Amino acid sequence: MFKTIKNAFKTPDVRKRVLYTLLLIVIFRLGCYITIPGVNSIALSEAMNSNNGITGLIDIISGGAFSRFSVFAMSISPYITASIVIQLLAMIIPSLERLTKEGGEEGRKKINRYTKILTIVLALVEAIGIFVSYKNSGVFVNTNFGTATLIVISLVAGTSILMWLGDEISNKGIGNGISMIIFVGIISGLPSFVGTLKDLIITSEGFRTTGLLTALGLLIGAIILVAGVVFIQQAERRVPVQYSKKVVGRKMVGAQSTHIPLKLAMAGVMPIIFASSFLTFPAMIIQIFNSNIATQHGFWAGVYKFSIATSSSGVEIGYSIANALVYLLLIMAFTFFYTYATFNPAEVSNNIKKNGGFIPGIRAGKPTTDYLSSIITKLTWFGGFFLAVIAILPMLLRFTGLNIAFGGTSILIVVGVALETIQQLESQLVMRHYKGFLE
Repeated sequence: MFKTIKNAFKTPDVRKRVLYTLLLIVIFRLGCYITIPGVNSIALSEAMNSNNGITGLIDIISGGAFSRFSVFAMSISPYITASIVIQLLAMIIPSLERLTKEGGEEGRKKINRYTKILTIVLALVEAIGIFVSYKNSGVFVNTNFGTATLIVISLVAGTSILMWLGDEISNKGIGNGISMIIFVGIISGLPSFVGTLKDLIITSEGFRTTGLLTALGLLIGAIILVAGVVFIQQAERRVPVQYSKKVVGRKMVGAQSTHIPLKLAMAGVMPIIFASSFLTFPAMIIQIFNSNIATQHGFWAGVYKFSIATSSSGVEIGYSIANALVYLLLIMAFTFFYTYATFNPAEVSNNIKKNGGFIPGIRAGKPTTDYLSSIITKLTWFGGFFLAVIAILPMLLRFTGLNIAFGGTSILIVVGVALETIQQLESQLVMRHYKGFLE
C-alpha cells in the first residue's frame, strides 16, 4: 500500500488527482466547523449531550458536523437515501429500468440528475425536520420565519456542496467521492476512540489493570475484525476460461487460457452504507413530526426505538435483537442487489461465446450462464452473511457500557473504502505505466 502511494506521487497525472482529492477533503473538514448562523453554542452543547439515538449515527458519518450544527450537519445521508429510492424505483418503473440497463452514458447522467433532484427534496424535508425538532430546546437564538429559512437553506446548501465535492472526487480525484466523504467523516472520530481507550486505562483514581486488559481486548478485536474484512474484500474465485485458436487478420492466434475473477464481496461497501441509511430513515421521519418521541410510548415510539437501535445504546434488548436481524437481512438483500447489478452472468456468458471461449467442462451458452449464476449465488451468500455478522457482532459491546465510536459498520466502511481507493490508485498507475508501451 505504501509503495503504491509512493509511486502515485512520482506520476504527475496521478499526483494531481491525489492532491486534488486531499484539497476537497480539507474543504469538507473545514465546512464541518462552520456553524450555521443563529445557533446558541451553549444550548447546542447541552442538547447534543442529552440526545441519544439517530443523531449519534449522523454525527459519526458527518465527522462531528451534526453536533456542531455546521453547514454539513446532514452530511451526505439525503443523497444515499435518494440513491436507494431511485434504484428501487428502477426495479418497478420500466422507463427507469431501461435508462439503467440500456441508456449508456446518457442514461447514467439522467439517473444521476434524478437522484440529485430527489436529494434536494429529501434534504429540504430533513432540514425542516431538524429545525422543528430543536426549535423548542433553545438551540436557536430566534425561531421566527427568517431564522428558520436561513437555517433550512444553509443545511440544504451544505448537502448540495457535499454532492458537488463527491462528484469532483469521483471524476477528477481518486476513489468514489460519496464513499470518500463518509470515510473521512468516520476516521475523524479516531482521536475520540483513542481517548476512550486512555480513559479505560488511566482514571482519576490512577492506573487500572482491568482497564488495560479491556483496552487490549478491544485493540485485538479490532485488528481481527479488520483482517477479516480485508480477507473478504480481497478473496476471489477464479473461474478458468479457455479460448481456442482463431484467425485474426492474416494471422492464426493460438489458444489462450485466462480466468474470470469473482470476488466474495463484489458489491463492495455500499450495501453496508445503504442498509444503515435505510434502517435509520424511519426514525428521521418520525422525529420530524414528534421531537419528544424518544421519551414516549406506543406504536410510533416502538418504531423509533427499533430504527435507532443500530446507533443507540439506550434501547431495550428486544428492539436491539429485532434491529440486528433486520439489519442482517438488509445487508444480504443489498449485497445480492448490487452484485447482480454489477455482474450479469448472461452477458458474460455471451461475451465468452462470441470470442470463441468456453469454461472447461461446461458447454457454451445457457449452461455457462447457469454455472456462473450458481457460483455468484454461493459467493454472495457467504460474503454477504460474513459482512452482516461482522457488522452486528460489535453491537454487543454496547451491553458492556463502553462508548465506542468505531463499531462494526464503521470499520467495514473504512476498510472497504480504503481498499477500493488503493485498487483504483493502482489501476491509475498501471494505465500510466503501459501508456508509453502502447504508443
